[in-house]
Amino acid sequence: MKKILLIEDEVSIAELQRDYLEINSFSVVMEHNGEAGLQEALQGQYDLIILDIMLPGMNGFEICKQIRAVHNIPILFVSAKKEDIDKIRGLGLGADDYITKPFSPSELVARVKAHLSRYERLASNQQTNNIISIHGISIDTSARKVFVNGEDIAFTTKEFDLLVFFFRHPNQVLSKEQLYERYWGYESAADVSTVTVHMRKLREKIERDPAQLKFLETVWGAGYRLNV
Repeated sequence: MKKILLIEDEVSIAELQRDYLEINSFSVVMEHNGEAGLQEALQGQYDLIILDIMLPGMNGFEICKQIRAVHNIPILFVSAKKEDIDKIRGLGLGADDYITKPFSPSELVARVKAHLSRYERLASNQQTNNIISIHGISIDTSARKVFVNGEDIAFTTKEFDLLVFFFRHPNQVLSKEQLYERYWGYESAADVSTVTVHMRKLREKIERDPAQLKFLETVWGAGYRLNV
């Protein structure tokens, strides 16, 4: 049984989401305070986290940032905040999806199942003890660690998966649409612009001088290429 942490301050909404998830054979733990939710997320063992943005004690953006620094599990934002900037910020912090209230509980269950399935597929595709090295950057795909010139650099789940994909397809032009479809999927609330956000963050972490790009090149009108 998959275990889900639900961090939502509106008790009636949280209980409705919990009921639908439990009907679909998920185990659910609820927290209604941001700080308590973060502590539970960091200390517990969960397969997926559903996270509201507007919470007492600590907002969802900060919670997501701290969870993503230590855990590689799906994080789904659920929020009444509909502005694109909030969606881009949430996805840029490493969340896997952003669902805008109001929504049907059955939609939430469908997205939970989709993201759990995607994570399982990605995990099964990782090659055991496989280390890829290019340009002084080493990726340990089994441990999901990245070393830049010997320094262990933290990457979000999406950043890591994108970097591995580029390393496995060197000197190939990969389009935004191709990357978006592979790592977000068209059922996601994000759009193709989130790829641009993640590419910028990748460059900040692996390029010696992001103003003088050497590795991850933009091929205008086509996509991106890892030069080897």
